[in-house]
Amino acid sequence: MLEGQVVKLDRGYPLVRTEAGDELRCKHATALVKGEKVRAVIGDRVLLDIPEAHDKAIIAEILPRKTEFVRKDPTERALPQVLAANFDTVLIAQPIADVNLRRLERELVLAHETGADVAVILTKADLAESDEDIERIARKVGDLVGARDRVLVVSAEEPESIDAVRDLVAPGTTTVLIGKSGVGKSSLVNLLVGCEVQETAEVREVDGKGRHTTVSREMIDVPGGGCVVDMPGVRGLGLWDAESGIEAAFSDIEELAASCKFRDCRHEAEPGCAVRRAVEKGELSQSRLDSYHALRSETNEIRERREEASRIRSRTGHPRRRG
Repeated sequence: MLEGQVVKLDRGYPLVRTEAGDELRCKHATALVKGEKVRAVIGDRVLLDIPEAHDKAIIAEILPRKTEFVRKDPTERALPQVLAANFDTVLIAQPIADVNLRRLERELVLAHETGADVAVILTKADLAESDEDIERIARKVGDLVGARDRVLVVSAEEPESIDAVRDLVAPGTTTVLIGKSGVGKSSLVNLLVGCEVQETAEVREVDGKGRHTTVSREMIDVPGGGCVVDMPGVRGLGLWDAESGIEAAFSDIEELAASCKFRDCRHEAEPGCAVRRAVEKGELSQSRLDSYHALRSETNEIRERREEASRIRSRTGHPRRRG
């Protein structure tokens, strides 16, 4: 068998690059997808069969993944959906003039859950009203992200800001770029590569926003660096088994919780709650704590649904699907 990596997913068949550098269109082996319904995703290492008289190679096996970007499948009640695999860094893109902090919190949780390095890229700084606005928003995002992750401001008119992002795409590594439609991911990839490799739509004059154009997932080589995957705009960001991601994204609350009087403190009305005390002192915003509670509640609900689905599968004999 040949070993290769899925380098492009579009509306056709997966494109796999072999270790020899050949690129083959492939389909999945029936035995692979039957029952568990597993599909290879962008970045997957796979083993290929190349039968004679076939116009496509066959993905016979998906090798173990070192990292996965997983969300709750928006079409299923309690199933995960893997969007990418085997990457080293997750870059979260948000337009600096229209930062959505609630979405960013969720993106940070999902990104940290992968175990990869995480950074936030604030795009379209050239559209900001003033340098003071840029500094204010970057500071607010920095407070949300904390000391663990980098926050970079990018402007197409400042090459050094592009170089700072390019430094995160180190040689021999793969970086996943996420963000909702119109935040400038494709434009950022073009700037990193130095030419138009991703189609971009014109920016609307009324609000400075672009239309989403990326419909495929593709590993793109960055000159002098590694590979970057521009993920199509993902609307649904349902959490899946995100305990460690929440702990990382809300590390400030987790650190405060270690000083609570009760180990199982829910940070609501319990006596001796260090988290509530921080809110009362103004050291922690109530809105951030509310977001923490909401994401914890969502994760717990998904876990309960998953456990119920597991019980149903054990009774019916239906296997689970992942990927």
